[in-house]
Amino acid sequence: MNSAPQSPAEPVARRRMSGIGRVLVAVYGVLALAALGRSFVQIVQKFDEAPLAYALSALAAVVYVVATIALVRSGRGWYRVAWATIVFEFTGVIVVGTLSVVLPGLFPHDTVWSWFGRGYLFIPLVLPVLGMWWLAKHRPAESGAAESGAAESDAAGARPAAAERPTP
Repeated sequence: MNSAPQSPAEPVARRRMSGIGRVLVAVYGVLALAALGRSFVQIVQKFDEAPLAYALSALAAVVYVVATIALVRSGRGWYRVAWATIVFEFTGVIVVGTLSVVLPGLFPHDTVWSWFGRGYLFIPLVLPVLGMWWLAKHRPAESGAAESGAAESDAAGARPAAAERPTP
């Protein structure tokens, strides 16, 4: 058994990568590969037919790859990257999905985010919502003195004294 010391971020990363977190990362990984493959074929074979749609598919693929990596990695920096990519993804799905319904001529060929991800069983619409929920539930520990103080009071099971609690 490995008895090497663990960094403070490792337990958080392990919690993030267990249970539903593993499923979330797996779905992001599969979606990243699917979007990469689709955009590559579209750009190579018929980019001139719908350059905006195919460029958006490539952008979505990059976002999914970075989000997958950020969800797997530990640390506050990667946590922020995960939030940024997932919020960007959600915004993209909403904007492109809405535009593809309201102005279908703008996207003569589907993107990953067209019609809110219809071509991918609406997973691009649901996945960022689950990702944001998951990230909110699995925040990395605070760094510095605040972290050690919080860890000490958590370990002791103590609540802040009445003088430290905000008054209603």
